[in-house]
Amino acid sequence: MTFTAEDRAAVTELIALHGHLVDDGELDRLGELFTADVVYDLSDFGSAPLHGVAAIRDAALAMGERNPVGHHITNIVLTGIADDRVRARSKGIGINADGTCGSVTYEDTIVRRADGWRISHRKVIARRAPLGAR
Repeated sequence: MTFTAEDRAAVTELIALHGHLVDDGELDRLGELFTADVVYDLSDFGSAPLHGVAAIRDAALAMGERNPVGHHITNIVLTGIADDRVRARSKGIGINADGTCGSVTYEDTIVRRADGWRISHRKVIARRAPLGAR
């Protein structure tokens, strides 16, 4: 199969859907975003990577009121495009209930499955300093 303009649109929409589902509390729909065996790497936050959709859902529920009220995705760039696999990099802005916010970079591996495109690996990198400083 060839990676088409329709595939590009579907992958971009998949990445954008994350904020809508999480912010709406529709955690039972995370399977629409991620493969069943997804690795959600939060090591930049001092947490072990999460393995599987249930682990992501459980972590969100455990955070409870500490979850951002708004997850906003911007600057989606697709690279390393193959027929059934894409690397994506995007920016995330999280808005908290108290009005504070934070910025992250998402580095995703997205694969085509029979049920559509799904994120199989996501690394979340906190942005803590300007101009790429760590």
